[in-house]
Amino acid sequence: MKLFSVMALGSAVAIQAMTGAAIQAEGALRIDQPSAKMADSVMKEWPKAVISTENHPANWGYEEGVLLDGMAAQWHTTANGDEFRYIKAAVDKYVADDGSIRSYHADAHSLDEIEMARSVLLVYRVTHQAKYYIAAKYVHDQLALQPRTASRGYWHKQIYPNQMWLDGAYMAEPFRAEYAVTFQQPEDFNDIAKQLLLMDQHMRDPKTGLLRHGWDESKQMKWADPQTGLSPEAWGRAMGWYAMSLVDVLDWFPADHSDRPELVRALNRVAKAVVAYQDKKTGLWWQVMDQGARKGNFTEASASCMFTYALAKGVRMGYLPQADLAPAKRAWGAIQKTFVKTGADGLTSLDGTVKVGGLGGSPYRSGTFDYYIGEKTRVNDAKGIGAFLLAGSEMAQAPTEALGQGKTVMVDAWFNSQTRKNAAGQTELFHYKWDDDTNSGFAFFGRAFQRYGAKLATLKTAPTVADLKEAQVYILVSPDIPARNPNPHYMDKASGDAIEAWVKAGGVLLLMENDNTNSEFDHFNTLSERFGIHFNAVLRNTVQNNNWPQGTIMIPKGTGVFQYPHKAYLKEISTITPSAPAKAILTDKGDVLMAVAKVGKGTVFAVVDPWIYNEYVDRRNHLPLDFDGFDASIDLAGWAIRQSK
Repeated sequence: MKLFSVMALGSAVAIQAMTGAAIQAEGALRIDQPSAKMADSVMKEWPKAVISTENHPANWGYEEGVLLDGMAAQWHTTANGDEFRYIKAAVDKYVADDGSIRSYHADAHSLDEIEMARSVLLVYRVTHQAKYYIAAKYVHDQLALQPRTASRGYWHKQIYPNQMWLDGAYMAEPFRAEYAVTFQQPEDFNDIAKQLLLMDQHMRDPKTGLLRHGWDESKQMKWADPQTGLSPEAWGRAMGWYAMSLVDVLDWFPADHSDRPELVRALNRVAKAVVAYQDKKTGLWWQVMDQGARKGNFTEASASCMFTYALAKGVRMGYLPQADLAPAKRAWGAIQKTFVKTGADGLTSLDGTVKVGGLGGSPYRSGTFDYYIGEKTRVNDAKGIGAFLLAGSEMAQAPTEALGQGKTVMVDAWFNSQTRKNAAGQTELFHYKWDDDTNSGFAFFGRAFQRYGAKLATLKTAPTVADLKEAQVYILVSPDIPARNPNPHYMDKASGDAIEAWVKAGGVLLLMENDNTNSEFDHFNTLSERFGIHFNAVLRNTVQNNNWPQGTIMIPKGTGVFQYPHKAYLKEISTITPSAPAKAILTDKGDVLMAVAKVGKGTVFAVVDPWIYNEYVDRRNHLPLDFDGFDASIDLAGWAIRQSK
């Protein structure tokens, strides 16, 4: 039986922790980050993602989808709720109350039409509204009708028979992977891996390591090599699509799937070739990747952003070696210098994205060097800006990514094992879980750990010594009561013994209680009291009618845990009575609200409320913006990582 699941969503030439000023003022510094400025400009210039530079503004399409992918990455990095609201408003242009999708062309059987569904799925995961599930399912089910090559690879479009294009990897596979996890279809991962590995096996030039843009398995197209079926050149953005697809699919790919190691190896092959062909003078990448010195070639913005994103994210997640972060950093600086402009109105723009690149069709596109360099670039191309936002989201996290490399943060799903039905009628765990994006989840707290390069895991059984050896940080949150879970699992001696032994050996334990109407105390205290921490089953900080001061707790700097001050919102909480070895680190009105104990080689942190769950962190709700829950979660996560052995 598999006892826990690992989500490898998180790995500098040297360990470089975020500076104190950056954590303390992160909310303010986000405004100054290049990608945050770009996101703000996008929201002002293109309300609801009606993109003026597109041929058909406000029509469903992949260019808007890529832009929204970038906005989602920004939101996950900054917790700026405006960015989520922008995504939702964009999606709501298309998805009707019955789940139908305006201007979606299912009969085209085009992988380009799939990409925008990633944003629909994101909005579903956050809101759990059925209409978004219906829309996402409709798009997903269309793939069952997608024509395939003899090797079972997807045709890129119905009008391009027997052809796989690298573009299609990004258009379809990250959506499929997220859908498979969200709606419990693990069997889909076999085919997701197949699509990506077919490209790796058949589209790579053995001399350069670069992948060609297209592969005609029938070898009938005029542009196709009669021996290999490959198109003539390695186009930058095409390989960028493939690189981004790999790092995004791996977010969702099961840790124990037999194809996962090969996907990681494919990513490393891509990264090796990409780094080899980074222009040594500019730090950017060329439109035709391996012919930088050839007349007419030019460095291109979208591909440079895509490679920056894929390299930086691959390093942070531990898929790529730390050495690959340096080329990403160099490219990011070059992108700012070469392509980013600020207008008289103060808005930021991105120049240098080639508008399009394709093969065959009418007018005919030969896929030759002359064809690619003949395509024009433009300012504020949506897919270029989307790639820029993706790159920026990673570079904002790069200063801390090495601190937690090789460490796993495990959240309990046994003592709090509440379930609900999703829109597909399936039972799923929720409430303080990494993969719960709704108000009740810990998705943003998980992202705080991922900034430090840590991996996330969920323990779905009672903890044993063997289980806990897999983690450096273990988090227990609001143990169940019958009113919340008809079949609660209470803390017992065997579990307590295993946890205590693990802490003494160097583990970091976070205990997050709740109030007496939502959480169990008597059994849980049999664990916490081993460390000198007794949770009092009281109800404090009740809040009436959003009277925010009633739930306000000021966390001062210098607590030994939080390096910097935070304004926290702790609503309906208990209190703590500490005794040796525990010591109070936060007291309010005579009540202890946080405590820490050093036990053997390990450390225990206790708090009276799990206040850093999504509802009070992701800033898409009603909580005033001066509450800085996400910044506090980053501070707490960094402390926990630094304590771990």
